Amino acid sequence: YLVQVSRSIGDVYMKHARYDRELINGKFRLPEPMNKPILSANPTIISHVLQPNDAFLILASDGLWEHLSNEKAVDIVHNHPRAGSAERLVMVALQEAARKREMKYSGLWKIGKKVRRHFHDDITVIVLFFNHDLISRGAVQDPLVSNRNALEHR
Repeated sequence: YLVQVSRSIGDVYMKHARYDRELINGKFRLPEPMNKPILSANPTIISHVLQPNDAFLILASDGLWEHLSNEKAVDIVHNHPRAGSAERLVMVALQEAARKREMKYSGLWKIGKKVRRHFHDDITVIVLFFNHDLISRGAVQDPLVSNRNALEHR
């Protein structure tokens, strides 16, 4: 599934005409008046009942999917150790971004961040692994808490 951050918090000038003003940098202004929003902040939600063969869920921004197919991402996570799965996906996507620009992966790190933006989009990845034994026994009883809350409870 795709996490498209601009739908929720970015590109506000494409969501409401009142934000497409002269104060905005010219390259971000729309050439014609906006009659309706170009981007919607309303999420698309898809439900999926977990099956016994569902092992993990990859949540990633579109920066990952620009360079990796669903199949390639699943193959990478499935065929490597769990630890570091998200980092591995980011690394492979960056290697592909470098390859598309006919350069080495290590060359990306020599480019300034502002320029590197032209080589690849931001990439955010979370890989969530399922423990079907705990799920089927209903053993997951603790409420979900953020990392911040988890640290406060120690």
